[in-house]
Amino acid sequence: MTGNPMDLTATALTAAIRRREVSAREALDAHFARIDAVNGSINAVVTQDRDGAQQLAADADTLAASGVDLPPLHGLPMTHKDTNNTKGMRTTQGSVIFNDHVPAFDDLVIGRLKAAGVVTTGKTNVPEFAAGSHTFNELFGTTTNPYDTALSAGGSSGGAAAAIASRIQPLSDGSDMGGSLRIPASFCNIVGFRPSLGVLPMAPTRNGWAWLGRTGLMARSVGDVALGMSAVTGPDPAVPYPYPLGSKRFSDPMQRDLTGLRIAWSPDFGLGVPVEKEVLRVLESQLQVFTDLGATVDEAAPDLRDADQVFGTTRAFDFLLAYGALLEKHGDVIKPEVQWNVEQGMALTGRNLVDAALARTRLANRVSDFFKRYDVFASPTAQVLPFDASLRYPTSVEGVEFETYLDWMRSACLISATGIPAVSVPAGFSSGGLPVGLQLSMAHGMDVDLLQVAHGFEQATGYANQRPILD
Repeated sequence: MTGNPMDLTATALTAAIRRREVSAREALDAHFARIDAVNGSINAVVTQDRDGAQQLAADADTLAASGVDLPPLHGLPMTHKDTNNTKGMRTTQGSVIFNDHVPAFDDLVIGRLKAAGVVTTGKTNVPEFAAGSHTFNELFGTTTNPYDTALSAGGSSGGAAAAIASRIQPLSDGSDMGGSLRIPASFCNIVGFRPSLGVLPMAPTRNGWAWLGRTGLMARSVGDVALGMSAVTGPDPAVPYPYPLGSKRFSDPMQRDLTGLRIAWSPDFGLGVPVEKEVLRVLESQLQVFTDLGATVDEAAPDLRDADQVFGTTRAFDFLLAYGALLEKHGDVIKPEVQWNVEQGMALTGRNLVDAALARTRLANRVSDFFKRYDVFASPTAQVLPFDASLRYPTSVEGVEFETYLDWMRSACLISATGIPAVSVPAGFSSGGLPVGLQLSMAHGMDVDLLQVAHGFEQATGYANQRPILD
């Protein structure tokens, strides 16, 4: 084939490998060449296993030559998020504590990606323990934005987002508790998808009933996210939540008629959430796209009054469970934001947990009522444009001062608290050329429908095709 294989979508590249128009080794060579060309500027890929990857690619080509049916992601080069355990490959969680940690097992999503045919090549950068939506740590430093390398790529899947945007690879795994798939997608002009609970189980985990964090995928197109999800979703016996979708739903066509779709748009989530004026200017200029596609757009929002309490209490509990013992042993080297979150968990009382459970029930009922009136909730993915990468996090937006490192991520955290699926899709650029993402969400279990809506917007706008400045 002519051109760079890494410029192709995952769908197109795997199809070309299947037709033997390009070999897995050729795709891998292009992947590593792109890392060599741009990674010095963005610091997205922090661990590589070139020898192991070359052997995997050679095995993939041998399999392709045998004439057997090939798995859906056969031969696709992929680095993995450094919080996802990858068997035999250093996985650090972005922490000096785990500098030399090499797990003996794959997390569920990694095992499924490997079974789907990906060629594992390395790991992408994360904030320590995936805490916060700006990717920096003491072990590897800061990941920066391919559209302006002085700015943040977001996080916690910031390394993955920067790698995808810069054409190192077309698809990646990620995870999302408070926006870790969606905010870096917004910052880097790609798609980040947080699925419904149970669609892609998070396993293994110390708390089998944990619900706030999700595993998901990122790509440069909605179609690639759907392809990847079709390969990795499904129930797992270690996770007690039921699978809410038909087993083959992600293979449904993404093309959909949006005529009559009822969309609610809110610039502030009905709660006065501060959002930079330039972000709102870009997003509000795009609402006509849905109208042109036959949908109706009203300004409205679900009643999210309980979402902050639900998110804050649940996150504090989850951080205590996950990192409390580490903090006792290594508190002197763990970043202060993680320490604060664990301390919030330690301060929880029985009354706090009861109140959060009642608030979650009220929130779920109100969101369910909202989706009887509307099909889609549209909102800003991020409250800010990509910011100075030397900062730890934004401390104010539009004159509103923040108290914690989570407050600037509230646009994503509020949606996380509802438990519904959400996607960030490229929605344009600021006057200074910085990406802006539109957050779309639908009722629980409507994951495929949500991707179809996002695909319709993506096809009508084409913003994801605008390449970053690295070239």
